Amino acid sequence: MKATIRTRLLSLALAVGAVSAAPVQAQALTEIKVSYQPALYWALPFYVATEKGWWAELGLKPVFSTFPAGVPQIAAAASKSWDVGGTGGVPAVLGHVRFGLKTIGISNDESAGNALLATKATADKFTKDPASIKGQTIVLTANSTGDYAVQSCLKRWGLAKSDVVIKNMGQAEIISAMSSGNADLGGLWAPNIYTMEEKAGARVLCSGKDTGATVASALIVRGEYAEQNPENVAKFLAIYLRGWSWATANRAEAIAMMKKFYEQGGVMISEASMRKEFDTRPTFNLSQQLQAMDRSRGASTMDGWFSAIGEFMKGTGAIQAVPPTADYITDTFMKRVAADPKLREFANRTN
Repeated sequence: MKATIRTRLLSLALAVGAVSAAPVQAQALTEIKVSYQPALYWALPFYVATEKGWWAELGLKPVFSTFPAGVPQIAAAASKSWDVGGTGGVPAVLGHVRFGLKTIGISNDESAGNALLATKATADKFTKDPASIKGQTIVLTANSTGDYAVQSCLKRWGLAKSDVVIKNMGQAEIISAMSSGNADLGGLWAPNIYTMEEKAGARVLCSGKDTGATVASALIVRGEYAEQNPENVAKFLAIYLRGWSWATANRAEAIAMMKKFYEQGGVMISEASMRKEFDTRPTFNLSQQLQAMDRSRGASTMDGWFSAIGEFMKGTGAIQAVPPTADYITDTFMKRVAADPKLREFANRTN
């Protein structure tokens, strides 16, 4: 009799356990394809969110694809190989013109993180007399934020693009060329800037910040995906914003995670340089994002930044006309985060 009762109780417990476990098993995660460039400061929130398990908290499962620069990243949008991501301001504009991409936020202000560098052997000469850069060869990654910063620096010194010889190279190639003495001047972005400073003694001659050119990088989404999956786009933003909320409040741990993230991308820089990333590259929380995108009194701050980028791209011939920023910069999804109590709290959470 007792054995029978025990058997029935065990069967009941198993049945209850199966019922209680069913909703958990049934809650499948929704795949979202995320693109970015590895070992970059603005991509850190993707790594943090993955390590902390935040994607699953909002029901998403990220599938990552990485690219060495913005142009190949944007080109991959044509095959729908990714849904959302982050990229430089220059490729974000190019992505809209060519593939209808939407800019839905700012990853960071990297004005100080895009610069023209000179090798150790030539830095003194060019620093004392920037006009002597005329006729020199500058290696840079075309149609990038680094390109934008270099052109801004040339303009500051009264030089035009036609006054120098521009040679297009990937960032790794630029580092190799300058380190081996095959190039004296190069356009680089951080953390590659720090690699050249620390490993080869190169010196920054001028950054975007020095010229007053705001070099903002963008959070982007394919237009079609945005229309079909607005809630997922809002969740993506909330996860990204939480990354910066957490990193700002927990800098020591964030730098430790940055070290691992950079090393995975083959970048080895000092902790001092990693701290410099945090100190010189402003990021934006939810409230600041909405403020930068606010058009209630006319063109937004972000409109101004990207209009200037569009003018630069028109000048280089990358695009035929400067696209109206209202055609591709939208605060719809950021407002969606702010309007949803759960997502708003998630985005602002510091733990």
